[in-house]
Amino acid sequence: MSRPATRNTINMEDARLLEHQSFKGDQHVMRLYAPKVSKQALPGSFIHIVCDPSLPMRRPMSIMRANPENEWIDILFKVHGRGTKLLTHRTIDEVVNILGPIGTPYKLDEYRKKPLLIGGGVGVPPTVFLAEHMKNTAKGISPFVILGSEVPFPFQVRPSQIMVSGLPDDIIASMPLLEDWKVASRLCSLQGYADCFDGYVTDLARHWLKNFVADQLTDVEIFSCGPTLMLKAVAQLANEFDIPCQVSLEEYMACAVGGCAGCAVEVITDSGPAMKRVCVDGPVFEASTVFPI
Repeated sequence: MSRPATRNTINMEDARLLEHQSFKGDQHVMRLYAPKVSKQALPGSFIHIVCDPSLPMRRPMSIMRANPENEWIDILFKVHGRGTKLLTHRTIDEVVNILGPIGTPYKLDEYRKKPLLIGGGVGVPPTVFLAEHMKNTAKGISPFVILGSEVPFPFQVRPSQIMVSGLPDDIIASMPLLEDWKVASRLCSLQGYADCFDGYVTDLARHWLKNFVADQLTDVEIFSCGPTLMLKAVAQLANEFDIPCQVSLEEYMACAVGGCAGCAVEVITDSGPAMKRVCVDGPVFEASTVFPI
């Protein structure tokens, strides 16, 4: 199903910056020519990037897309300090050193018929990556993607042409990329953005889940990435409806390859509580093991 990062699967690569797009809220999408990483990246994996030669400490960045044929990856990030600010100053064709792909990904097969993908803020990139993987590899499933943000979305919001049962009629904002893939999506925010759901991602998810009768819920499973408080609420939602849920955790990291254990979290195992490293034992875990009810 999933495979953890090991020394044999993590590459050090001099990637080349191909494209750089800037969006409101100091958000940026970069496309990197990275042949090795692009061929091994899986939904939920990330890279550890040198933001600038003057900074010895790398920064972890979730992979939003990977194209092994054309050998590029996309990352989406928001400026959150000196390192990420310096990264925005890198120029097209400049070499950027990366380590990756790192981490244990989401499950990669045997999806239920109606996966629910929930991404909030920094959790948007892994959610998009997983949606594309499902589109390309899984036949006969209909994923529904809910994205939340409290800053302007890093794309031009588009009214969806894909009907989704169980939602308020006026909630039609979608991500164009997902719309082009024929993957249903809806957007949430507390900032009053036009056509977006005015509330939390879990509130909109609950609207959608209530549309199913009990025996139909066996077709649903949840995959989520975002801030810890959001993931805890998603885990509670999954427990409420008795459906499986995987979460990808976001933690501060130093080495990002399992050596320092600075990103360790407590996880419930068959043998009892244990400390697991988010970088290589995760970032993806079963929600019930990280957020026990």
